[in-house]
Amino acid sequence: MIWFTRLIARSLGRASQYLRKSLSPHLATARWGEMEAYFYLRSLGYRIVAKNFRSAREHGEIDIIGWDDGILCFVEVKTHSQVGLVPPEIAVDAAKKSHIRSVARRYVGHLRADRPPACRFDVVSVVLGDDPGKPMIRLHKGAFAWGTPRFREHELAAPPSRGRGRKY
Repeated sequence: MIWFTRLIARSLGRASQYLRKSLSPHLATARWGEMEAYFYLRSLGYRIVAKNFRSAREHGEIDIIGWDDGILCFVEVKTHSQVGLVPPEIAVDAAKKSHIRSVARRYVGHLRADRPPACRFDVVSVVLGDDPGKPMIRLHKGAFAWGTPRFREHELAAPPSRGRGRKY
């Protein structure tokens, strides 16, 4: 049944590209890649709980949030339209990782649980190529971590204070 949903989503995606010219080509490519990554992750057994999650207080967004075998995964999707010298996942630089971590802390802080779940940061690399029906997709599980070794679980609930006290 997922093949039928994928077929409908691809058809609607193609139709929207022709009907709505206001979407720039790079944004259309990014949306297409996120859709392909979504279906790829679903085929691997991920339970997707959010797409394009934004926090009101933090800058940036997380493309896909889902559960994989009891681990909460924050997934960044990077898409190229053609194969190039540099793979798409290289675009996840230090600044982007910082934004993702910041939004992830807010997301986990809002979960109703006694303690935060095990988390992982994944990157999905999508190259659409000449045949948009058969993109090249690579999943990089655990592509990066929370950050410094001094990171503590209690920091998930609230960001470090800006006033007096210890700086991490």
